[in-house]
Amino acid sequence: MTVRTSAAAAVILTATIAGCGAPAPQNIQLPPVNTQAASMKEGFSTMERLIEAAKKEGTLTVIALPRDWVNYGEIIDTFAEEYGIKVDQLEPDANSAREIAAIPALKPDVFDLSVDVAVSRSDLFAPYRVQGWQDIPDHLKDHRGTWYAGYGGYMSIGYDPSKVAAPASFSDLLKPGHSVSLPGDPREVSAAFNGVMAVSLRGGEARAERGVEFFHRLKGAGNLAATPKTASVIVDWDYHNAERAAGGKDWKVAIPGDAVLGSYYVQAISKQAPHPAAARLWQEFLFSDRGQNLFLKGYARPVRMEALQMRGTLDDELAAKLPATSGKPVILTVSEIDRARAYLQREWARKVR
Repeated sequence: MTVRTSAAAAVILTATIAGCGAPAPQNIQLPPVNTQAASMKEGFSTMERLIEAAKKEGTLTVIALPRDWVNYGEIIDTFAEEYGIKVDQLEPDANSAREIAAIPALKPDVFDLSVDVAVSRSDLFAPYRVQGWQDIPDHLKDHRGTWYAGYGGYMSIGYDPSKVAAPASFSDLLKPGHSVSLPGDPREVSAAFNGVMAVSLRGGEARAERGVEFFHRLKGAGNLAATPKTASVIVDWDYHNAERAAGGKDWKVAIPGDAVLGSYYVQAISKQAPHPAAARLWQEFLFSDRGQNLFLKGYARPVRMEALQMRGTLDDELAAKLPATSGKPVILTVSEIDRARAYLQREWARKVR
């Protein structure tokens, strides 16, 4: 359910955005606003001036943000309500490649992208370091500020406990009686691609050929479902499987401790953003304590989660609902992703589809 905050809460939110300072004394002459600046302090001096500039623009254009994905519906509505800014929501089901292709015609202000796409097209993004920049691990952000992780998750096994026993590992899915699906074609859908890579993990190393071979064996055993709708098991991000379980479906979530694959989606601002101040305010909102906890409400793991825990601002009740794992997650490098995608393009149709 989408929760809209009151006008009074807007005052609280403005004060709690990470790193927010007190308003500047009236007798100090502030520099002119620069909506293209690489940080709030450089371009606006105070959060109040950033908010004022964004309100003057009046609109934010987003793309590829399904309202049922990591609580984006509530996140968008809360942002719009807090600041009185209209949010145009374009092509919610678009993938990362489509977001980039849409720039000339649709002119989105901001992006939510897989890491590999962000790295390959970082020349299209405007550098901007949010106030919580220091809380983002170095390997999850570009040092120039062109992109930075916002939230992530772990690959998991979602299953119907009335049809199959709780799996201890991905190899259990090869046992008779399982009907297994990915959330799409792994050559096109990032979650499905990472599902293939997760089943391939051995000793902390993922290899695409092992993942393709695993699904080839699933197909040979008659355990590969035609679609997620007919499956008793779905290999997908834990935030999606947790959402299915929370939706009243007879569904449980397991993260195999011997094969934990993690991944993050990253945020970026378009160099061609028609609403550059609103785009920067959107990023400040997403990376504020409030915004990060809203991702957590959608069962995603906010990138600033450790910092929020240390400062006592993490919503512990929401954190307790995340699927548990004792394993250390493996995060693929961009070169590993590129090699694996190339292999799947060559071999998936021949061996699995």
